[in-house]
Amino acid sequence: MNLRIAIFTDDPGWHGARLREAFAARGCSSHFVSLRDCRFDLSDGACDLAVPGFDGLPDAAFVRGVPGGTLEQVVFYLDILHALVRLGVPVYNDPRAIERSVDKGMTSFLLHLAGIATPPAWIAADSEQARGIVEQVRRDGESLVLKPLFGSQGEGVMRIGDPAELPSAEAQNGVFYLQRFVSTGSAAAHDWRVFVVAGRAVAAMRRCSDGWITNVARGASVQPALLDAELRALAESASAALEMGYAGVDILR
Repeated sequence: MNLRIAIFTDDPGWHGARLREAFAARGCSSHFVSLRDCRFDLSDGACDLAVPGFDGLPDAAFVRGVPGGTLEQVVFYLDILHALVRLGVPVYNDPRAIERSVDKGMTSFLLHLAGIATPPAWIAADSEQARGIVEQVRRDGESLVLKPLFGSQGEGVMRIGDPAELPSAEAQNGVFYLQRFVSTGSAAAHDWRVFVVAGRAVAAMRRCSDGWITNVARGASVQPALLDAELRALAESASAALEMGYAGVDILR
């Protein structure tokens, strides 16, 4: 049977092409869909969920990306995924797992709660509290990394060493997410990304950068890496703490 799979993404890119190839190799057809284009139709006794490109509902959905937007828009996109689950469509990752992992604050909280080694982090909505945190860490001779609460690929990431360097609350959409900066030594900055599928670490890469940000989108280079016991255990524990079906776990040493 030819299963029809919706790949939710606004930017298919090379990874979208690889996903389609992988699905096709397993006898499945797939179609790129933006969550922006989906809608509910609850009129005239109907209880329909429209997913463009599909006559009816897809047989399964693979979530490659959830668009940004206002709180209302993001909630709506997640509502679409929750509705698919309620209608019996397998969604990967599950929308509840996406809610736990798309929000860096909740991710840090759950990792900390599970006892997994993760950089100290502070999340606050008050500008004065955020400045106090920066000042406290500065007195300890350390610096912080400021990140958007939602976001990826190193966009909007800043290193903060002084309270005066903090942007306004408005520039951070009202929330300051701060992590203690972790140096990886005197060599070029580097980390590992470990891929976990169904609870098992299956592959890893080492990312290196001339600067301190190791995202490939910011110019870092990558090479395949061997999965040693420590990388495997950390990545699998982190994925389990967030109850992820699949995950890319970033690890600093």
